[in-house]
Amino acid sequence: MLAGTLAPQAAEHRNAPLVVLGDHSEGTLSQMRTCMGVGRVVAGVLCADGHLGYAQPVGGVIAYDGQISISGVGFDIGCGNMAVRLDVPFAAIRDRVAGLLGEIRTTISFGIGRSNSERVDHPLLDDLEPWQVSGMADYRDKARAQLGTVGSGNHYVDLLEDEEGMVWIGVHFGSRGLGHTSAARYLALAGGKEGMHVAPALLADDSDLGRGYIAAMELAGRYAQAGREWVVDRVRRIVGGEVSDTVHNHHNYAWRERHGGRDLWVVRKGATPAFPGQRGFVGGSMGDDAVILEGLDTPAAAASLYSTIHGAGRTFGRMEAKRRLTRQQMDDWLRERGVVLAGGDLDESPMAYRRLADVLTHHLGSVQVRHRLRPFAVAMAGTGEFDPFKD
Repeated sequence: MLAGTLAPQAAEHRNAPLVVLGDHSEGTLSQMRTCMGVGRVVAGVLCADGHLGYAQPVGGVIAYDGQISISGVGFDIGCGNMAVRLDVPFAAIRDRVAGLLGEIRTTISFGIGRSNSERVDHPLLDDLEPWQVSGMADYRDKARAQLGTVGSGNHYVDLLEDEEGMVWIGVHFGSRGLGHTSAARYLALAGGKEGMHVAPALLADDSDLGRGYIAAMELAGRYAQAGREWVVDRVRRIVGGEVSDTVHNHHNYAWRERHGGRDLWVVRKGATPAFPGQRGFVGGSMGDDAVILEGLDTPAAAASLYSTIHGAGRTFGRMEAKRRLTRQQMDDWLRERGVVLAGGDLDESPMAYRRLADVLTHHLGSVQVRHRLRPFAVAMAGTGEFDPFKD
């Protein structure tokens, strides 16, 4: 059955438990309740960094029995974070930060175009079967050109310092045009609607359309991971040193997981998987510390579907940030924190975000902080660098 003609929710799926962590606007809560009222929902979670998203709140997690949500995964399929620790002390590069940041900003492509001349190859691009099974073979050449591009919005490349004075590289971006095109195609085929305040578009996982979408999602997830790995390695070569630790995770994706003795599809939109012992990299904002988290084996963790935040979460939207904030305020904040910024705009000002430490307090029963990472160099798309694929 197509998303646009979903049957009424069965009694067994009505009033499924919803765990709400932190404080949220009524609009965000209403959007989450709308999602919980459609399909074979088993449980839901709204993480403390949650806010309005396309069809499903960012920070929203929903477990389905035999269904997957196109709108829940969203347009930036496989968007996620990667962080690596280098065997390089911050003290060794302190005097070169501005130069390193400039090289990163000109070598890595931000926004819509490629500013670097390097051709990025990856075995995934020549593995024809997933492209054919997913129905995305016609996008392969475009995907090849976009691999390793970061995009704009809240996507970034950061250099950070941990509590022992060692340098980390952190990146945040997703599957670029491949994910966006995949989501748009399957949303249309499913009869779903685009927009903020629409019902989620669901597919049965045993239908032809459902199997095709899952293949496209998995392809986009592999593509996003490959892109992040390439960017991190290219930045590592600019900074120097070798990798001594790696943390990598999607936060816009659906996983087949076992919860309460049942095999379910868990759709996370802007939420990080945090099973016991599993680590995740979570950024704050361009002017706040990031963290490396690890999931705990607790009742609170199980109740939250082993999910946690993916960032600090916005307090107001991009257009409002540009109306309410000034560049001087943002520059003063960054200067006080010792952060050098290349690119960026007011919509990503730290003042448009919650404080990560405050958000984390609502999840401390299910995760623990392993590292706190202070950003000292941030590269983002600049003003006027348009990107149609940002989330």
